[in-house]
Amino acid sequence: MTIRIGNAPCSWGVEFADDPRNPDWRQVLSECAAAGYKGIELGPIGFMPEDPEILGEALATNDLTLIGGVVFRPFHDPSKWDEVMDAARRTCKALVAHGARHLVLIDSISARRAPTAGRADAAVQMYPSEWAAFRNRISTVARMGAEEYGLTVGIHAHAAGFIDFEPELERLLAEVDESILKICFDTGHHSYAGFDPVAFMRRHMGRISYMHFKDIDPVVKARAIAASTGFYDACGQGIFCNLGTGDVDFPTVRQILLDAGFDGWCTVEQDCDPTLDISPVNDARKNREYLSSIGF
Repeated sequence: MTIRIGNAPCSWGVEFADDPRNPDWRQVLSECAAAGYKGIELGPIGFMPEDPEILGEALATNDLTLIGGVVFRPFHDPSKWDEVMDAARRTCKALVAHGARHLVLIDSISARRAPTAGRADAAVQMYPSEWAAFRNRISTVARMGAEEYGLTVGIHAHAAGFIDFEPELERLLAEVDESILKICFDTGHHSYAGFDPVAFMRRHMGRISYMHFKDIDPVVKARAIAASTGFYDACGQGIFCNLGTGDVDFPTVRQILLDAGFDGWCTVEQDCDPTLDISPVNDARKNREYLSSIGF
């Protein structure tokens, strides 16, 4: 059994491939390696080169393994289906080209959900017909990733999307076959949503195939929820703090993984605002040092 620790471009503020504020992809790779990581996620498709030869050479130069990739797209919006499928297929092809295993599906932020991130009791719900179509879109991409490309597909709950709160995540898991859809479990988003990451892991560890490690500053979280702060504004306020300084119990998370015989990658994600005067590589290094200090 081996637990390996990676990082992701979102820790450098990379959320969208075409954002002019993004750092150079080569910088992200080199700084990730310098901070002590051996693996990295792809980031939004188009951020890193889709030419396998170019990216493969850069990964090898930095002694990095490509872990997986995220399809962070509006699954909730039927008018964006072509966009979702294009991103999903391109991501699958990029992952397979480098021997990566994990395809992560995330319903992106919805204007209908953004004001109630972290407040399950106030969040608008889909109509039954909306939910059924939404679930089927997720299932379609999951089946494609699993059956056409041989990837392990995980659903990832995310603040301000329609898979945000624990009951929605569990409903989806009950309605989509486990053979095509596992869980990419994000400790920070689960806490942001107002639920206990440790309790969820204890119930669902058998279906968790991949982990995202985030921590949450409880003071910033309480303030953001009270003010209905937008997700990216909350990132700018530091809601995702250095690991070990927030409200996620990482020593217990580690023990649950060990008890379950978890064998695979856990990826650090500390979403940040790239316009702020911060040092992502310093935060990445601190997060790696913290994880080492508790046995990862």
